[in-house]
Amino acid sequence: MNRKSIISLLFSCFCGSFVVAQPNYNMAHMQREQLNRGVAALRNEDGKVYITWRLLKNELPTTAFDVYRNGIKLNTEPLTEGGTFFVDEHPLAGNATYEVRGGDRDGAWELAASAPAGFISVPLDKPEGGKTPDGRQFEYTANDASIGDVDGDGEYEIFVKWDPTNSKDNSHAGYTGNVLIDCYRIPSPKEREHRLWRIDLGRNIRAGAHYTQFMVYDFDGDGRAELMVKTADGTRDGQGNTIGDAEKDWRCHERDNRLGRVLDGPEYLSVFEGLTGRVLQTTNYIPSRGDIGSWGDTYGNRCDRFLAGVAYLDGKHPSGVFCRGYYTRTVIAAWDWNGQELTSRWVFDTVETTKEWKGFAGQGNHNLRIADVDGDGCDEITYGSMCVDNNGRGLYNTGFGHGDAIHLVPSPDDGKLYIWDCHENKRDGVDFRDAATGRVLFQNPSPMDVGRCMAADIDPTNPGYELWSTADPHIYNIKGEVVRDAVNGRSTINFGIWWDGDLLRELLDHERVFKYNWQKNSFDQLVHFEGCRFNNGTKSNPCLSADLLGDWREEVVTRTNDSKELRIYVSPYPTNHRMACLEEDIPYRLSVAAENTGYNQPPETGAYMGYK
Repeated sequence: MNRKSIISLLFSCFCGSFVVAQPNYNMAHMQREQLNRGVAALRNEDGKVYITWRLLKNELPTTAFDVYRNGIKLNTEPLTEGGTFFVDEHPLAGNATYEVRGGDRDGAWELAASAPAGFISVPLDKPEGGKTPDGRQFEYTANDASIGDVDGDGEYEIFVKWDPTNSKDNSHAGYTGNVLIDCYRIPSPKEREHRLWRIDLGRNIRAGAHYTQFMVYDFDGDGRAELMVKTADGTRDGQGNTIGDAEKDWRCHERDNRLGRVLDGPEYLSVFEGLTGRVLQTTNYIPSRGDIGSWGDTYGNRCDRFLAGVAYLDGKHPSGVFCRGYYTRTVIAAWDWNGQELTSRWVFDTVETTKEWKGFAGQGNHNLRIADVDGDGCDEITYGSMCVDNNGRGLYNTGFGHGDAIHLVPSPDDGKLYIWDCHENKRDGVDFRDAATGRVLFQNPSPMDVGRCMAADIDPTNPGYELWSTADPHIYNIKGEVVRDAVNGRSTINFGIWWDGDLLRELLDHERVFKYNWQKNSFDQLVHFEGCRFNNGTKSNPCLSADLLGDWREEVVTRTNDSKELRIYVSPYPTNHRMACLEEDIPYRLSVAAENTGYNQPPETGAYMGYK
């Protein structure tokens, strides 16, 4: 792709303009999803109904749409400008079918009279709890989620990982319950088959944030999504079939720091059919754990640090990327699925026999970013402080080591991509660098473990993204200049979200959406998702945040306190901005796929959206 070729749509706002910059992707030859209109209709708190739908990437911004309720057109003139968002000021008290007609795809949503205000409810089939071999009881909570179109109808289904309440960080010993993965349809009144299947990963896959990264994508180009995930002896697919030996129990039972860990036995990578959960193929996981000590300790903490993602490594077909290790030895394995066979594309290993990439060891984060950073039309893998090219060779290495958060930052000026990355070594702090070369544009060293950093355009008085971190209280621009001094009151350094209708990004944290108030230099709460709970303790992540349906704004997928329901919150704010569905921006779609990896990170676009 040519990042210098961008289309800019300018909107007057404040003292300047809003910009939507889109790289000139050559998507004609890329294997990708075929989404439908994505219509959704919801009631707001005032009892009115708001209807929102997708504009697709191949459609003109002036595409005309009409909105119908029970077959009667509601708009007097075709909707050719403004957002793909319409408010029914006088809705019916009973059930209603809302239809959007226009472009080359129509779409509809059936709104029940009993539908809640502001969100779509997805009832969950909560698993029963259990007991570990040492007699400890556990329950289940809905954890990370992902999306994929499993039946080719252009609508996303939701994949949900069930986490036992005794899940463990790798640094802690102890048994855990089994990890389960479900697939659900986003329901409407006529759709009663909410849960399609359940996969039980079995007792030989430990539960915790670092063990199970599940990639959902249409890998073979048949229009239907598959699931790729690490499996083991005793994994049961969505049809009840067992992978490997169902009788094997490879967990350590000694009463020491190895208790409950899985340090022996075969490890697999499996592909499952998205519609049925049926296992399609299983192969040996690359790399095997081998000598546990080669990963940095002898009790299984560092050898079981896994990451995963999806990448267009040849510029045409999506590959699954499955990784192991980041504190010392690092291995990244790329896999292709053609519908019949799972094959290894390449393996990057910092202790391979040639020792070519030895210096790249110990650079990984608890997450990764995948995008075409050098403009060659193929994706690269930014793995913490280093980057691996699409051919499996090292692209660059800053040597700054391990960190907990990383962000992809597109420039509003030249279309280039940059990286904002924080570090744990109590030395290198946080750095802003060229994503293609690793050249550091500025750095804030710090004597502390900088556990969080964030990048988003939140301030209309500063062109481009703003950058901040726990290294210091200031907000910077992409030149490294201080834009704002310490934020007044509560600060948030977690997830970004496009929510309220303008192109500035809001912040998502602890069941709330915040907007930066540049006049008061503070974060103001816009909404609190009451009755819900975000995941992963202090990380406070939603199950998923992404542009799932409707217009370009992002939805928040969160579990209720009792995990009996997922709620998909849809922004009730009107918007005047009209642009293509974010999922059709390839870097954004890939970051949604990898959102469940390690310490979850927000999805980020490959092109600039914001104030200039």
